[in-house]
Amino acid sequence: MLIHNKEVKGQVIDSQTRCEHYHTDRDIIAIKFKCCNTYYPCYQCHEEEAGHSIERWKAEEYNQKAILCGSCVTELTIEDYLKSNNKCPNCEALFNPGCQLHYHLYFETK
Repeated sequence: MLIHNKEVKGQVIDSQTRCEHYHTDRDIIAIKFKCCNTYYPCYQCHEEEAGHSIERWKAEEYNQKAILCGSCVTELTIEDYLKSNNKCPNCEALFNPGCQLHYHLYFETK
């Protein structure tokens, strides 16, 4: 699905990057997976469509823009996202704090 000229793959159900797996009011981010340089709403969408294993972002790559806010379509660096306190620093839309449970799938720890 194209979201303001950004392609987000997976089981996307709306223009704010929610998917069939995660679709609460706060599920409004997509993650650019390092392995394929492609945005997906969640790891399950990636597993279902990508055809390869997830490659996690290394700590020294946290300056890469790899998080897409589904509310304002701002691309955040991983560092900015991890320090955001579950709120977009640009538009202040709230992110799902439960996403922290999956950080180990996306990001190596520092």
